[in-house]
Amino acid sequence: MSITAVPLHPVAKGSLTRLWLGVAALALGAGGLVWAGERSAGGPTSSFMAENAEQDGVITTKSGLQYKVVREGTGASPTTTDVALIGYRGSLVDGTVFDQNEHAPIPVDAVVPGFSEALQLRKKGGEYKLWIPPELGYGDKLPAGAPIPPNAVLIFDVKLLDFQSREAFMQQMRQLQAEQAQHTGAAPQTATP
Repeated sequence: MSITAVPLHPVAKGSLTRLWLGVAALALGAGGLVWAGERSAGGPTSSFMAENAEQDGVITTKSGLQYKVVREGTGASPTTTDVALIGYRGSLVDGTVFDQNEHAPIPVDAVVPGFSEALQLRKKGGEYKLWIPPELGYGDKLPAGAPIPPNAVLIFDVKLLDFQSREAFMQQMRQLQAEQAQHTGAAPQTATP
């Protein structure tokens, strides 16, 4: 039995160091690309929300909701049993407007958690800017046909015009339906809360 020796060539001086420096540079480059991709695609939003929290006048609640008072309102704030009449404009971080309405009656407990929290912190007549992180917004569970990407930060400009109890609101709706039915001759429909 014979053993064949394979000659090993010596490694050039500094080659191993260059190899490890190359691996480290690739790892840093890959990390930088991931970071840049997350920022531009709106992936994990922690960096956007952290930078926004540093802006003048932005307040961050314990839950992570961010808001800025544009004009403070007066009086009481709505509760989860109220219906708020608001004017709003909803947009994404890139400025795309996904919804807006000048006079929308919104049940405080029938919206995403961040918007509900924000309404309960506001006062009638006030104007506010909201930044709702995905975990307090839609996350990856979007409404059918929504023009909102998964895990997007929702930005709202909101005017809290008025609010009233859900019971009072429903009574007004029944009264309006009855008046409308009288004018058109149709039977009034019953509204369900």
